[in-house]
Amino acid sequence: MNFRYLGDPQYWQSFFSSPWAILIQLLDIALVAIALYFAIKALAGTKIMTLVRGVLLFVALQILANLIGLTTVAWLMNQVVTYGVIAAVVIFVPEIRSGLERLGRTLDLFNTRTQTSEEKTIDALMRAVTYMCPRKIGALISIEGAQTLQEYIATGIALDSQISGELLINIFIPNTPLHDGAVILSDNKIAAASAYLPLSESGGIPKNFGTRHRAAVGLSEVSDALTVVVSEETGEISYTRNGNLIHDVTPAELRAVLEDFFAVQEARPDVLAPLLRRRKHED
Repeated sequence: MNFRYLGDPQYWQSFFSSPWAILIQLLDIALVAIALYFAIKALAGTKIMTLVRGVLLFVALQILANLIGLTTVAWLMNQVVTYGVIAAVVIFVPEIRSGLERLGRTLDLFNTRTQTSEEKTIDALMRAVTYMCPRKIGALISIEGAQTLQEYIATGIALDSQISGELLINIFIPNTPLHDGAVILSDNKIAAASAYLPLSESGGIPKNFGTRHRAAVGLSEVSDALTVVVSEETGEISYTRNGNLIHDVTPAELRAVLEDFFAVQEARPDVLAPLLRRRKHED
């Protein structure tokens, strides 16, 4: 690698020989800069990034040696760079693969649609519910609407964590520290677990429903929250909203209810109409 041509006036004269040449050179520089930006962004946080910094320092020293005229030093450094790249590829194969995968995701220009936070929340809820139902794992999950649930969030254990189906399942596994009580979702996050909800005093709730269902109805009577209940005795899915308790709904019906609550527009069959005719609690 010889960088002495950087001080050659003829090189710079050819560089600016015409407007078209200038445009081509600027485009060339811009493309290299963009490629380097995305490469560094993809490799950031990996072990190989430390090696990249060392190589860049080594190249800078080689350029300096060439400019000063230290021919032997420059030649030795050039040999190290040439064979060092091969050694680095062998040593850092896992990190290179990981970095290239991240680079591919960064440059994914064909993904025209990304999931919204609401859609991710719905998917996480559905994963958790469909796992817990057949296994009869009791669950009580309240989703904050326009009215704040801070009063009830304060009664639980603050989490403020990202929503995932696996985390929701783990919370409600019996005999774990957080399984008793309600999980409250706010701003597409798990705000709290093991929270206490107000119990409904309504006499219209069937006697076979336990504390979870009564707490879900109670919250729906004092707020606009949507609460999903999984029965520990039967594994049935129920939900409460605006003082109404609708039980024994299918996963498809629950998804439609969640999409309606979050106002997620999907091309799905209208399954809400039958639910409105299946209200079991009006008072």
